[in-house]
Amino acid sequence: MKNKEVAQILDEIATLLEIKGENKYKIAAYQEAARRIENLPEDIEKLFKQGKLYQIKGIGESIGQKIKEYLTTGKVTYLEELRREIPPEILELLKIPGIGPKLAYRLYTELGIKDIDSLEKAAREGKIRLLPRLGPKVEQNILEAIKEYREKQNVPERIPLGVALPLTEEIVNYLSQYPFIENIVPAGSLRRRKETIGDIDILITTSDMDKVNQVLKNLPILRNILAAGTTKTSIIVEPGIQVDFRVVDKSSFGAALQYFTGSKQHNIKLRELAIKKGLKINEYGVFRISDNRKIGGEKEEEVYEILGLQYIPPELREDQGEIEAAMEGKLPELIEEKDILGDMHVHTDWSDGANTLEEMVETAYRLGYKYVVISDHSQALGVAGGLTPEQIEKQRLRIQELNKKYRDFKILHSIEANILSDGAIDLPEEVLKKFDLVIAGLHSGFKQPKEKITERLISAIKNPWVDIISHPTGRLINKRPAYEVDLPAILYWAKETGTVLEINAQPDRLDLCDIDAKIAREKYGIYLSIGTDSHDIRSYSLIKYGIAVARRAWLKKEDVINTYPWEEAKTKLKRYKNQK
Repeated sequence: MKNKEVAQILDEIATLLEIKGENKYKIAAYQEAARRIENLPEDIEKLFKQGKLYQIKGIGESIGQKIKEYLTTGKVTYLEELRREIPPEILELLKIPGIGPKLAYRLYTELGIKDIDSLEKAAREGKIRLLPRLGPKVEQNILEAIKEYREKQNVPERIPLGVALPLTEEIVNYLSQYPFIENIVPAGSLRRRKETIGDIDILITTSDMDKVNQVLKNLPILRNILAAGTTKTSIIVEPGIQVDFRVVDKSSFGAALQYFTGSKQHNIKLRELAIKKGLKINEYGVFRISDNRKIGGEKEEEVYEILGLQYIPPELREDQGEIEAAMEGKLPELIEEKDILGDMHVHTDWSDGANTLEEMVETAYRLGYKYVVISDHSQALGVAGGLTPEQIEKQRLRIQELNKKYRDFKILHSIEANILSDGAIDLPEEVLKKFDLVIAGLHSGFKQPKEKITERLISAIKNPWVDIISHPTGRLINKRPAYEVDLPAILYWAKETGTVLEINAQPDRLDLCDIDAKIAREKYGIYLSIGTDSHDIRSYSLIKYGIAVARRAWLKKEDVINTYPWEEAKTKLKRYKNQK
Protein backbone atom coordinates (compact mmCIF):
# COMPACT_ATOMS: atom_id res chain seq x y z
CA MET A 1 0.00 0.00 0.00
CA LYS A 2 1.24 3.47 -0.91
CA ASN A 3 -1.12 5.32 1.41
CA LYS A 4 1.64 6.45 3.76
CA GLU A 5 3.89 7.59 0.91
CA VAL A 6 1.11 9.68 -0.64
CA ALA A 7 0.21 11.16 2.76
CA GLN A 8 3.83 12.17 3.37
CA ILE A 9 4.01 13.88 -0.01
CA LEU A 10 0.85 15.90 0.67
CA ASP A 11 2.12 16.82 4.13
CA GLU A 12 5.40 18.04 2.67
CA ILE A 13 3.54 20.16 0.12
CA ALA A 14 1.51 21.70 2.96
CA THR A 15 4.67 22.53 4.91
CA LEU A 16 6.37 24.12 1.92
CA LEU A 17 3.26 26.15 1.12
CA GLU A 18 3.20 27.42 4.70
CA ILE A 19 6.82 28.52 4.40
CA LYS A 20 5.87 30.44 1.26
CA GLY A 21 3.01 32.13 3.09
CA GLU A 22 0.30 30.62 0.90
CA ASN A 23 -3.43 30.76 1.60
CA LYS A 24 -4.21 28.96 4.88
CA TYR A 25 -7.21 27.18 3.37
CA LYS A 26 -5.04 25.73 0.63
CA ILE A 27 -2.56 24.51 3.23
CA ALA A 28 -5.36 22.99 5.33
CA ALA A 29 -6.73 21.18 2.27
CA TYR A 30 -3.43 19.36 1.75
CA GLN A 31 -3.13 18.54 5.45
CA GLU A 32 -6.66 17.15 5.57
CA ALA A 33 -6.14 15.08 2.41
CA ALA A 34 -2.92 13.66 3.87
CA ARG A 35 -4.71 12.61 7.04
CA ARG A 36 -7.61 11.04 5.15
CA ILE A 37 -5.28 8.99 2.99
CA GLU A 38 -3.05 7.87 5.86
CA ASN A 39 -6.10 6.53 7.73
CA LEU A 40 -7.71 5.04 4.64
CA PRO A 41 -8.45 1.33 5.14
CA GLU A 42 -8.28 0.63 1.39
CA ASP A 43 -5.20 0.75 -0.84
CA ILE A 44 -5.22 4.16 -2.56
CA GLU A 45 -3.48 2.72 -5.61
CA LYS A 46 -6.28 0.20 -6.01
CA LEU A 47 -8.93 2.92 -5.62
CA PHE A 48 -7.14 4.97 -8.27
CA LYS A 49 -7.16 2.06 -10.72
CA GLN A 50 -10.86 1.54 -10.03
CA GLY A 51 -11.58 5.20 -10.79
CA LYS A 52 -12.65 5.90 -7.20
CA LEU A 53 -9.96 8.40 -6.24
CA TYR A 54 -12.33 11.36 -6.11
CA GLN A 55 -14.74 9.46 -3.90
CA ILE A 56 -12.29 9.98 -1.03
CA LYS A 57 -13.47 12.85 1.13
CA GLY A 58 -11.20 15.88 0.79
CA ILE A 59 -9.72 14.92 -2.58
CA GLY A 60 -10.55 17.58 -5.17
CA GLU A 61 -9.30 18.06 -8.71
CA SER A 62 -6.01 19.78 -7.84
CA ILE A 63 -4.88 17.37 -5.13
CA GLY A 64 -6.27 14.42 -7.09
CA GLN A 65 -4.11 15.28 -10.10
CA LYS A 66 -0.99 15.26 -7.95
CA ILE A 67 -1.89 11.89 -6.47
CA LYS A 68 -2.49 10.51 -9.97
CA GLU A 69 0.90 11.81 -11.11
CA TYR A 70 2.69 10.14 -8.20
CA LEU A 71 0.91 6.81 -8.64
CA THR A 72 1.68 6.72 -12.36
CA THR A 73 5.16 8.29 -12.50
CA GLY A 74 6.54 8.06 -8.97
CA LYS A 75 7.01 11.82 -8.70
CA VAL A 76 5.03 15.05 -8.27
CA THR A 77 6.21 17.95 -10.45
CA TYR A 78 4.56 20.53 -8.19
CA LEU A 79 6.45 19.20 -5.15
CA GLU A 80 9.75 19.24 -7.02
CA GLU A 81 9.14 22.87 -7.98
CA LEU A 82 8.40 23.78 -4.37
CA ARG A 83 11.56 22.03 -3.21
CA ARG A 84 13.60 24.09 -5.66
CA GLU A 85 12.01 27.28 -4.32
CA ILE A 86 12.53 26.47 -0.64
CA PRO A 87 16.12 26.01 0.59
CA PRO A 88 16.55 22.65 2.37
CA GLU A 89 18.21 24.45 5.28
CA ILE A 90 14.82 25.86 6.30
CA LEU A 91 13.42 22.35 6.63
CA GLU A 92 16.31 21.46 8.94
CA LEU A 93 15.27 24.25 11.32
CA LEU A 94 11.72 22.89 11.49
CA LYS A 95 13.02 19.93 13.51
CA ILE A 96 13.30 22.19 16.55
CA PRO A 97 10.10 22.30 18.67
CA GLY A 98 8.47 25.72 18.58
CA ILE A 99 10.00 26.79 15.28
CA GLY A 100 7.30 26.90 12.65
CA PRO A 101 7.64 27.45 8.90
CA LYS A 102 7.38 31.25 9.04
CA LEU A 103 9.98 31.69 11.79
CA ALA A 104 12.32 29.23 10.07
CA TYR A 105 12.02 31.29 6.88
CA ARG A 106 12.84 34.52 8.75
CA LEU A 107 15.83 33.01 10.52
CA TYR A 108 17.22 31.78 7.22
CA THR A 109 16.58 34.86 5.09
CA GLU A 110 17.33 37.56 7.67
CA LEU A 111 20.12 35.98 9.72
CA GLY A 112 21.51 33.38 7.33
CA ILE A 113 20.91 30.54 9.81
CA LYS A 114 21.31 27.29 7.89
CA ASP A 115 21.42 24.51 10.48
CA ILE A 116 20.79 23.72 14.14
CA ASP A 117 24.37 24.50 15.19
CA SER A 118 24.23 28.01 13.69
CA LEU A 119 20.79 28.48 15.24
CA GLU A 120 22.21 27.67 18.67
CA LYS A 121 25.16 30.00 18.10
CA ALA A 122 22.90 32.88 17.06
CA ALA A 123 20.68 32.39 20.11
CA ARG A 124 23.64 32.32 22.49
CA GLU A 125 25.13 35.45 20.91
CA GLY A 126 21.85 37.39 21.19
CA LYS A 127 21.39 37.82 17.44
CA ILE A 128 17.83 36.52 17.23
CA ARG A 129 16.49 39.25 19.52
CA LEU A 130 17.58 41.81 16.93
CA LEU A 131 14.76 40.71 14.62
CA PRO A 132 11.45 42.62 14.94
CA ARG A 133 8.94 41.04 17.38
CA LEU A 134 11.56 38.62 18.74
CA GLY A 135 13.32 39.02 22.06
CA PRO A 136 15.51 37.37 24.72
CA LYS A 137 12.66 35.07 25.76
CA VAL A 138 12.46 33.63 22.24
CA GLU A 139 16.21 32.98 22.30
CA GLN A 140 15.94 31.19 25.63
CA ASN A 141 13.04 29.07 24.37
CA ILE A 142 15.04 28.13 21.26
CA LEU A 143 18.06 27.09 23.35
CA GLU A 144 15.85 24.92 25.58
CA ALA A 145 14.15 23.42 22.54
CA ILE A 146 17.52 22.58 20.94
CA LYS A 147 18.61 20.88 24.17
CA GLU A 148 15.35 18.92 24.25
CA TYR A 149 15.71 17.99 20.58
CA ARG A 150 19.23 16.63 21.10
CA GLU A 151 18.15 14.66 24.15
CA LYS A 152 15.35 13.10 22.15
CA GLN A 153 17.75 11.87 19.48
CA ASN A 154 18.55 9.01 21.86
CA VAL A 155 14.97 7.71 21.63
CA PRO A 156 12.59 7.18 18.68
CA GLU A 157 10.71 10.25 17.47
CA ARG A 158 7.45 8.75 18.67
CA ILE A 159 7.32 6.64 21.78
CA PRO A 160 5.71 3.18 21.72
CA LEU A 161 2.61 2.90 23.88
CA GLY A 162 4.31 0.09 25.79
CA VAL A 163 6.98 2.54 26.96
CA ALA A 164 4.77 5.58 27.53
CA LEU A 165 1.94 3.92 29.44
CA PRO A 166 4.05 2.39 32.27
CA LEU A 167 5.92 5.68 32.66
CA THR A 168 2.64 7.57 32.90
CA GLU A 169 1.24 5.12 35.42
CA GLU A 170 4.38 5.55 37.54
CA ILE A 171 4.02 9.33 37.46
CA VAL A 172 0.30 9.25 38.27
CA ASN A 173 0.83 6.79 41.14
CA TYR A 174 3.64 8.93 42.52
CA LEU A 175 1.60 12.14 42.50
CA SER A 176 -1.66 10.55 43.66
CA GLN A 177 -0.24 10.01 47.15
CA TYR A 178 -0.27 13.75 47.85
CA PRO A 179 -3.50 15.20 49.31
CA PHE A 180 -3.11 18.55 47.53
CA ILE A 181 -3.69 16.80 44.19
CA GLU A 182 -7.45 16.40 43.90
CA ASN A 183 -7.60 14.80 40.46
CA ILE A 184 -5.04 13.54 37.97
CA VAL A 185 -5.80 11.96 34.58
CA PRO A 186 -3.61 11.38 31.47
CA ALA A 187 -4.94 12.83 28.22
CA GLY A 188 -3.73 13.11 24.62
CA SER A 189 -2.91 10.25 22.27
CA LEU A 190 -1.92 8.12 25.26
CA ARG A 191 -5.49 8.18 26.54
CA ARG A 192 -6.68 7.32 23.04
CA ARG A 193 -4.22 4.40 23.21
CA LYS A 194 -2.47 5.17 19.94
CA GLU A 195 0.33 2.71 19.29
CA THR A 196 2.91 5.49 19.47
CA ILE A 197 2.75 8.89 21.12
CA GLY A 198 4.70 12.13 21.08
CA ASP A 199 4.60 13.80 24.48
CA ILE A 200 2.65 12.74 27.56
CA ASP A 201 -0.17 15.09 28.62
CA ILE A 202 -1.50 14.93 32.18
CA LEU A 203 -4.33 17.06 33.60
CA ILE A 204 -4.47 17.82 37.30
CA THR A 205 -6.70 19.67 39.70
CA THR A 206 -4.75 21.00 42.67
CA SER A 207 -4.99 23.61 45.37
CA ASP A 208 -1.24 24.26 45.31
CA MET A 209 0.75 23.95 42.08
CA ASP A 210 3.89 25.17 43.84
CA LYS A 211 3.81 22.03 45.99
CA VAL A 212 3.30 19.89 42.89
CA ASN A 213 6.39 21.43 41.32
CA GLN A 214 8.36 20.76 44.50
CA VAL A 215 7.45 17.07 44.72
CA LEU A 216 8.16 16.60 41.01
CA LYS A 217 11.81 17.33 41.81
CA ASN A 218 11.92 13.99 43.66
CA LEU A 219 10.24 11.97 40.91
CA PRO A 220 12.55 8.93 40.52
CA ILE A 221 12.50 8.98 36.71
CA LEU A 222 12.96 12.77 36.40
CA ARG A 223 15.73 13.89 34.06
CA ASN A 224 15.15 17.64 34.20
CA ILE A 225 12.45 20.30 34.56
CA LEU A 226 11.92 22.42 31.43
CA ALA A 227 9.46 24.89 32.92
CA ALA A 228 7.55 25.11 36.19
CA GLY A 229 4.54 27.42 36.34
CA THR A 230 1.24 27.84 38.13
CA THR A 231 -0.87 26.60 35.20
CA LYS A 232 1.55 24.40 33.27
CA THR A 233 4.73 22.50 34.07
CA SER A 234 6.89 20.56 31.60
CA ILE A 235 9.48 17.97 32.51
CA ILE A 236 11.67 15.41 30.78
CA VAL A 237 11.65 11.88 32.19
CA GLU A 238 13.85 8.95 31.32
CA PRO A 239 14.44 7.95 28.55
CA GLY A 240 13.97 11.51 27.23
CA ILE A 241 10.18 11.86 27.05
CA GLN A 242 8.46 15.17 27.66
CA VAL A 243 5.57 15.26 30.12
CA ASP A 244 3.28 18.30 30.25
CA PHE A 245 1.12 18.91 33.33
CA ARG A 246 -1.83 21.26 32.90
CA VAL A 247 -3.70 22.66 35.89
CA VAL A 248 -7.45 22.59 35.36
CA ASP A 249 -10.23 23.98 37.53
CA LYS A 250 -12.63 21.36 38.90
CA SER A 251 -15.62 23.01 37.20
CA SER A 252 -13.94 22.62 33.80
CA PHE A 253 -12.13 19.32 34.26
CA GLY A 254 -14.44 17.27 32.03
CA ALA A 255 -14.30 19.77 29.18
CA ALA A 256 -10.53 20.05 29.47
CA LEU A 257 -10.15 16.27 29.51
CA GLN A 258 -12.25 15.99 26.37
CA TYR A 259 -10.35 18.80 24.65
CA PHE A 260 -6.83 17.63 25.49
CA THR A 261 -7.63 13.98 24.74
CA GLY A 262 -8.33 14.89 21.11
CA SER A 263 -7.91 13.95 18.43
CA LYS A 264 -7.71 17.35 16.75
CA GLN A 265 -9.99 16.21 13.93
CA HIS A 266 -12.51 14.74 16.37
CA ASN A 267 -12.62 18.03 18.28
CA ILE A 268 -13.06 20.07 15.11
CA LYS A 269 -16.07 17.93 14.16
CA LEU A 270 -17.52 18.36 17.66
CA ARG A 271 -17.15 22.14 17.49
CA GLU A 272 -18.89 22.21 14.12
CA LEU A 273 -21.76 20.19 15.56
CA ALA A 274 -21.94 22.48 18.59
CA ILE A 275 -22.20 25.61 16.42
CA LYS A 276 -25.16 24.09 14.56
CA LYS A 277 -26.86 23.71 17.94
CA GLY A 278 -26.12 27.28 19.00
CA LEU A 279 -23.33 26.18 21.31
CA LYS A 280 -19.58 26.47 21.58
CA ILE A 281 -17.21 24.07 23.31
CA ASN A 282 -13.63 24.51 24.42
CA GLU A 283 -11.36 23.38 27.24
CA TYR A 284 -13.32 25.51 29.71
CA GLY A 285 -16.77 24.08 29.10
CA VAL A 286 -19.88 24.08 26.94
CA PHE A 287 -21.46 27.51 26.40
CA ARG A 288 -24.60 28.90 24.79
CA ILE A 289 -23.59 31.29 22.04
CA SER A 290 -26.60 33.54 22.61
CA ASP A 291 -25.65 34.62 26.14
CA ASN A 292 -22.25 32.94 26.67
CA ARG A 293 -23.71 31.04 29.61
CA LYS A 294 -21.81 27.94 30.66
CA ILE A 295 -24.09 24.90 30.67
CA GLY A 296 -21.63 22.05 31.22
CA GLY A 297 -18.04 20.94 31.51
CA GLU A 298 -17.36 19.52 34.96
CA LYS A 299 -17.84 15.96 33.68
CA GLU A 300 -16.59 14.77 30.31
CA GLU A 301 -19.80 12.85 29.71
CA GLU A 302 -21.72 16.15 29.85
CA VAL A 303 -19.95 17.46 26.77
CA TYR A 304 -21.28 14.62 24.63
CA GLU A 305 -24.68 14.49 26.30
CA ILE A 306 -25.35 18.20 25.71
CA LEU A 307 -24.52 17.70 22.03
CA GLY A 308 -27.04 14.85 21.84
CA LEU A 309 -24.38 12.17 21.47
CA GLN A 310 -23.63 8.86 23.08
CA TYR A 311 -20.48 9.05 25.17
CA ILE A 312 -17.61 8.29 22.80
CA PRO A 313 -14.78 6.19 24.30
CA PRO A 314 -11.36 7.87 23.93
CA GLU A 315 -10.04 5.06 21.71
CA LEU A 316 -12.59 5.91 19.00
CA ARG A 317 -11.97 9.67 18.84
CA GLU A 318 -10.22 9.83 15.46
CA ASP A 319 -12.97 11.29 13.23
CA GLN A 320 -13.51 7.91 11.64
CA GLY A 321 -17.30 7.92 11.80
CA GLU A 322 -17.62 7.76 15.58
CA ILE A 323 -19.51 11.06 15.85
CA GLU A 324 -22.01 10.04 13.19
CA ALA A 325 -22.51 6.69 14.94
CA ALA A 326 -22.95 8.44 18.30
CA MET A 327 -25.62 10.72 16.80
CA GLU A 328 -27.61 7.64 15.81
CA GLY A 329 -26.95 5.76 19.05
CA LYS A 330 -25.01 3.08 17.16
CA LEU A 331 -21.63 3.07 18.87
CA PRO A 332 -20.52 -0.48 19.66
CA GLU A 333 -20.16 -1.73 23.22
CA LEU A 334 -16.40 -2.12 23.10
CA ILE A 335 -14.52 -5.11 24.43
CA GLU A 336 -13.01 -4.77 27.91
CA GLU A 337 -10.14 -6.57 29.60
CA LYS A 338 -12.56 -8.34 31.96
CA ASP A 339 -14.16 -10.02 28.92
CA ILE A 340 -11.04 -12.09 28.20
CA LEU A 341 -11.44 -15.67 29.43
CA GLY A 342 -8.06 -17.00 28.32
CA ASP A 343 -4.70 -16.02 26.88
CA MET A 344 -4.37 -17.43 23.36
CA HIS A 345 -0.58 -17.28 22.93
CA VAL A 346 1.83 -18.34 25.69
CA HIS A 347 5.38 -19.78 25.65
CA THR A 348 7.21 -21.79 28.31
CA ASP A 349 10.78 -22.90 28.95
CA TRP A 350 10.07 -25.93 26.78
CA SER A 351 11.12 -23.55 23.98
CA ASP A 352 12.32 -19.97 24.60
CA GLY A 353 10.17 -18.96 27.57
CA ALA A 354 11.66 -17.91 30.90
CA ASN A 355 9.17 -19.74 33.13
CA THR A 356 8.18 -23.37 33.39
CA LEU A 357 5.01 -24.84 31.99
CA GLU A 358 3.72 -25.25 35.54
CA GLU A 359 4.46 -21.62 36.43
CA MET A 360 2.80 -20.25 33.31
CA VAL A 361 -0.27 -22.39 33.90
CA GLU A 362 -0.59 -21.57 37.60
CA THR A 363 -0.25 -17.83 36.92
CA ALA A 364 -2.99 -17.94 34.29
CA TYR A 365 -5.22 -19.81 36.74
CA ARG A 366 -4.58 -17.29 39.53
CA LEU A 367 -5.40 -14.45 37.14
CA GLY A 368 -8.89 -15.88 36.92
CA TYR A 369 -8.69 -17.17 33.36
CA LYS A 370 -10.77 -20.17 32.33
CA TYR A 371 -8.12 -21.49 29.95
CA VAL A 372 -4.64 -20.83 28.64
CA VAL A 373 -3.14 -21.77 25.26
CA ILE A 374 0.38 -23.20 25.59
CA SER A 375 1.97 -22.49 22.22
CA ASP A 376 5.71 -23.09 22.25
CA HIS A 377 7.79 -22.74 19.09
CA SER A 378 8.09 -25.61 16.63
CA GLN A 379 11.20 -27.35 15.35
CA ALA A 380 12.15 -25.08 12.42
CA LEU A 381 12.84 -22.20 14.81
CA GLY A 382 15.97 -23.75 16.26
CA VAL A 383 17.22 -20.47 17.66
CA ALA A 384 14.16 -20.43 19.96
CA GLY A 385 14.49 -24.07 21.00
CA GLY A 386 11.62 -25.17 18.79
CA LEU A 387 10.04 -28.51 19.71
CA THR A 388 10.42 -31.71 17.70
CA PRO A 389 7.48 -34.10 17.30
CA GLU A 390 8.92 -36.25 20.09
CA GLN A 391 9.15 -33.30 22.47
CA ILE A 392 5.65 -32.21 21.50
CA GLU A 393 4.28 -35.62 22.48
CA LYS A 394 6.01 -35.43 25.87
CA GLN A 395 4.57 -31.97 26.43
CA ARG A 396 1.11 -33.17 25.45
CA LEU A 397 1.25 -35.92 28.07
CA ARG A 398 2.49 -33.50 30.72
CA ILE A 399 -0.39 -31.13 29.96
CA GLN A 400 -2.81 -34.03 30.28
CA GLU A 401 -1.47 -34.66 33.79
CA LEU A 402 -1.60 -30.98 34.74
CA ASN A 403 -5.20 -30.68 33.57
CA LYS A 404 -6.20 -33.19 36.28
CA LYS A 405 -5.06 -30.68 38.91
CA TYR A 406 -7.52 -27.92 37.98
CA ARG A 407 -11.27 -27.48 38.11
CA ASP A 408 -13.08 -24.98 35.87
CA PHE A 409 -9.80 -24.29 34.10
CA LYS A 410 -8.33 -25.92 30.99
CA ILE A 411 -4.79 -26.04 29.64
CA LEU A 412 -4.96 -26.13 25.85
CA HIS A 413 -2.09 -27.73 23.98
CA SER A 414 -1.00 -25.73 20.94
CA ILE A 415 2.12 -24.80 19.02
CA GLU A 416 3.34 -21.69 17.25
CA ALA A 417 4.31 -23.49 14.07
CA ASN A 418 6.57 -22.02 11.43
CA ILE A 419 5.42 -21.18 7.93
CA LEU A 420 8.35 -22.29 5.81
CA SER A 421 9.69 -20.56 2.69
CA ASP A 422 7.40 -22.64 0.46
CA GLY A 423 4.31 -22.06 2.62
CA ALA A 424 4.38 -25.49 4.23
CA ILE A 425 4.07 -25.95 8.00
CA ASP A 426 7.15 -27.40 9.70
CA LEU A 427 5.24 -30.27 11.32
CA PRO A 428 3.51 -33.26 9.71
CA GLU A 429 -0.27 -33.52 9.61
CA GLU A 430 -0.38 -36.40 12.09
CA VAL A 431 1.24 -34.13 14.68
CA LEU A 432 -0.83 -31.04 13.86
CA LYS A 433 -4.17 -32.83 14.22
CA LYS A 434 -3.43 -33.86 17.83
CA PHE A 435 -3.30 -30.29 19.13
CA ASP A 436 -6.30 -28.53 20.65
CA LEU A 437 -5.50 -25.76 18.15
CA VAL A 438 -2.55 -24.63 16.03
CA ILE A 439 -1.10 -21.16 15.65
CA ALA A 440 1.22 -20.51 12.68
CA GLY A 441 3.35 -17.53 11.77
CA LEU A 442 6.24 -16.25 9.69
CA HIS A 443 9.54 -16.08 11.54
CA SER A 444 11.94 -15.76 8.61
CA GLY A 445 12.11 -14.68 4.98
CA PHE A 446 10.62 -11.25 5.67
CA LYS A 447 12.37 -9.70 2.67
CA GLN A 448 10.90 -12.05 0.10
CA PRO A 449 8.85 -10.45 -2.69
CA LYS A 450 5.31 -9.43 -1.84
CA GLU A 451 3.84 -12.19 -4.00
CA LYS A 452 5.94 -14.86 -2.27
CA ILE A 453 5.09 -13.77 1.27
CA THR A 454 1.42 -13.58 0.30
CA GLU A 455 1.57 -17.11 -1.15
CA ARG A 456 3.20 -18.44 2.03
CA LEU A 457 0.54 -16.94 4.27
CA ILE A 458 -2.34 -18.08 2.05
CA SER A 459 -0.89 -21.59 1.95
CA ALA A 460 -0.84 -21.70 5.74
CA ILE A 461 -4.34 -20.23 5.95
CA LYS A 462 -5.63 -22.96 3.63
CA ASN A 463 -4.09 -25.68 5.80
CA PRO A 464 -7.04 -27.37 7.55
CA TRP A 465 -5.04 -27.77 10.78
CA VAL A 466 -3.92 -24.15 11.12
CA ASP A 467 -6.47 -22.29 13.23
CA ILE A 468 -4.81 -18.93 13.94
CA ILE A 469 -2.20 -16.81 12.13
CA SER A 470 0.10 -15.06 14.60
CA HIS A 471 1.34 -11.46 14.15
CA PRO A 472 0.08 -11.47 10.53
CA THR A 473 2.08 -8.52 9.15
CA GLY A 474 5.35 -9.09 11.00
CA ARG A 475 6.00 -5.48 11.94
CA LEU A 476 8.01 -4.36 14.98
CA ILE A 477 7.10 -0.80 15.94
CA ASN A 478 10.01 1.64 15.39
CA LYS A 479 12.24 -1.30 14.46
CA ARG A 480 10.93 -3.19 11.45
CA PRO A 481 8.16 -2.31 8.99
CA ALA A 482 5.46 -4.78 8.11
CA TYR A 483 6.51 -7.10 5.34
CA GLU A 484 5.09 -6.50 1.90
CA VAL A 485 1.91 -8.55 1.66
CA ASP A 486 -1.38 -8.44 -0.22
CA LEU A 487 -3.51 -7.95 2.88
CA PRO A 488 -6.90 -8.01 1.09
CA ALA A 489 -5.97 -11.43 -0.32
CA ILE A 490 -4.99 -12.64 3.14
CA LEU A 491 -8.25 -11.40 4.60
CA TYR A 492 -10.26 -12.97 1.79
CA TRP A 493 -8.77 -16.41 2.36
CA ALA A 494 -9.01 -16.11 6.13
CA LYS A 495 -12.71 -15.47 5.68
CA GLU A 496 -13.15 -18.32 3.18
CA THR A 497 -11.38 -20.86 5.39
CA GLY A 498 -12.56 -19.66 8.79
CA THR A 499 -9.03 -18.87 9.95
CA VAL A 500 -8.69 -16.62 12.99
CA LEU A 501 -6.21 -13.72 12.91
CA GLU A 502 -4.25 -12.65 15.95
CA ILE A 503 -3.93 -9.30 17.63
CA ASN A 504 -0.52 -9.84 19.19
CA ALA A 505 -0.44 -7.82 22.42
CA GLN A 506 3.34 -7.47 22.63
CA PRO A 507 3.80 -3.66 22.76
CA ASP A 508 6.40 -3.67 19.99
CA ARG A 509 4.09 -5.71 17.72
CA LEU A 510 0.39 -4.80 18.21
CA ASP A 511 -0.19 -6.87 15.09
CA LEU A 512 -2.77 -6.83 13.60
CA CYS A 513 -2.92 -3.07 14.05
CA ASP A 514 -6.18 -1.30 14.80
CA ILE A 515 -6.92 -0.34 11.18
CA ASP A 516 -6.32 -3.85 9.82
CA ALA A 517 -8.25 -5.51 12.65
CA LYS A 518 -11.23 -3.24 12.00
CA ILE A 519 -11.24 -4.14 8.31
CA ALA A 520 -10.85 -7.85 9.09
CA ARG A 521 -13.93 -7.90 11.29
CA GLU A 522 -16.19 -5.28 9.69
CA LYS A 523 -15.59 -6.09 6.04
CA TYR A 524 -14.72 -9.79 6.17
CA GLY A 525 -16.37 -11.05 9.35
CA ILE A 526 -13.14 -12.66 10.53
CA TYR A 527 -12.79 -13.58 14.20
CA LEU A 528 -9.81 -12.15 16.05
CA SER A 529 -7.84 -13.62 18.93
CA ILE A 530 -5.86 -11.61 21.47
CA GLY A 531 -2.70 -13.20 22.80
CA THR A 532 0.13 -11.77 24.86
CA ASP A 533 2.83 -13.95 23.27
CA SER A 534 4.05 -14.20 26.87
CA HIS A 535 7.49 -15.67 27.47
CA ASP A 536 7.31 -15.12 31.25
CA ILE A 537 4.64 -14.79 33.92
CA ARG A 538 4.88 -10.98 34.08
CA SER A 539 3.91 -10.62 30.44
CA TYR A 540 0.33 -11.75 31.03
CA SER A 541 -0.32 -8.11 31.97
CA LEU A 542 0.38 -7.10 28.36
CA ILE A 543 -3.14 -8.19 27.45
CA LYS A 544 -4.19 -4.55 28.04
CA TYR A 545 -2.29 -3.51 24.92
CA GLY A 546 -4.15 -6.04 22.80
CA ILE A 547 -7.40 -4.78 24.29
CA ALA A 548 -6.38 -1.22 23.36
CA VAL A 549 -5.89 -2.26 19.72
CA ALA A 550 -9.21 -4.09 19.72
CA ARG A 551 -11.07 -1.11 21.13
CA ARG A 552 -9.48 1.24 18.57
CA ALA A 553 -10.65 -1.29 15.97
CA TRP A 554 -14.26 -0.91 17.21
CA LEU A 555 -14.32 -4.56 18.30
CA LYS A 556 -17.04 -5.89 20.57
CA LYS A 557 -16.72 -8.75 23.02
CA GLU A 558 -18.29 -11.17 20.56
CA ASP A 559 -15.73 -10.33 17.83
CA VAL A 560 -12.84 -11.84 19.81
CA ILE A 561 -12.66 -15.61 20.12
CA ASN A 562 -11.14 -15.75 23.60
CA THR A 563 -14.06 -13.95 25.21
CA TYR A 564 -16.05 -17.18 24.77
CA PRO A 565 -15.91 -20.21 27.08
CA TRP A 566 -13.64 -22.81 25.46
CA GLU A 567 -16.44 -25.16 24.42
CA GLU A 568 -18.05 -22.29 22.52
CA ALA A 569 -14.78 -20.74 21.32
CA LYS A 570 -13.63 -23.93 19.65
CA THR A 571 -16.76 -24.05 17.49
CA LYS A 572 -15.33 -21.01 15.72
CA LEU A 573 -12.03 -22.75 14.88
CA LYS A 574 -11.80 -24.47 11.52
CA ARG A 575 -10.56 -27.84 12.81
CA TYR A 576 -13.75 -28.28 14.83
CA LYS A 577 -15.96 -26.93 12.04
CA ASN A 578 -14.39 -29.41 9.63
CA GLN A 579 -15.15 -32.30 11.99
CA LYS A 580 -18.90 -31.65 11.86
